[in-house]
Amino acid sequence: MIGVLVLQVLRSKGCRNIVAVDVDSRKLALAERVGATGTVNPQDGDVPAAVQRLTGGRGADVSFEVVGHGDTVLSAIRSLRKGGTVVLVGNLSPRVELPLQEVVSRELSVLGSCASNGEIPECIDLLARGVVDVDPIISLKATLEEAPELFARLYGGDKTLMKVIIQP
Repeated sequence: MIGVLVLQVLRSKGCRNIVAVDVDSRKLALAERVGATGTVNPQDGDVPAAVQRLTGGRGADVSFEVVGHGDTVLSAIRSLRKGGTVVLVGNLSPRVELPLQEVVSRELSVLGSCASNGEIPECIDLLARGVVDVDPIISLKATLEEAPELFARLYGGDKTLMKVIIQP
């Protein structure tokens, strides 16, 4: 979900070549629907090699890692061009291995992002103007009475649900 939102913001800021990476084909289709120009499923092969192909051999200028798992962080770093920047958003794992030699020798920048650093008014504006569309990530709207069952499904790993809005 975070990736879909990041993708839309990047598109709104003028990014032309946006590659989405996910193991879920439904999420990749959604990414294409909201603006990804290319998609990669890590189960189909090497992510950095695919990003190289999709960027004409250059590699990504910037990668946004929104999961926070060791493998995905490594793929995000290895998908960059020399001098590129990785923005670490996801924090599923409290610790991940950082390929220090690659970061230093390829002159990469590593940035972290968490919650908000004053961007909320701009986010509200993007939503209000329809630049960022949250409808594709809202699986359903439900009543308060339905909430316990839906939370059980979400925590149980129901892959058909992304976001559920509870309306009293």
